[in-house]
Amino acid sequence: MKKLFAVLLAVLMLLSLAACGKTQETPKTEGMASITVTVVHKDGTSKDFTYQTDEEFLGPLLQKEGLIEGNAGPYGMEITKVDGEQAIYDTDKAYWALYEGAEYALQGIDTTPIKDGGTYKLEYTGA
Repeated sequence: MKKLFAVLLAVLMLLSLAACGKTQETPKTEGMASITVTVVHKDGTSKDFTYQTDEEFLGPLLQKEGLIEGNAGPYGMEITKVDGEQAIYDTDKAYWALYEGAEYALQGIDTTPIKDGGTYKLEYTGA
């Protein structure tokens, strides 16, 4: 009977600790993030842009800075112009590919979180 009581007490303590952990919120880190965005144009030339920002997502920052233009699409923002160069998929099957570091981004630009020290690339892709 004492063993059963001890086991039940241990289980209750673990459940209590787990519940406490779930209700605690980790404070959001405030402050400026420093990022670099590389733009690779159709002709293969590239330019780096460095930003200091407190924006949460990449798309709104780059729109505000005038680096990108685009339209709302069914899956988020569809980038149409970067650094003055237009990519029109309907005309020449071209688009702007987004990379986080060296990896192809798994989400759209408007939902790509900004990470301090992050590197991003927008590359003209297509014909």
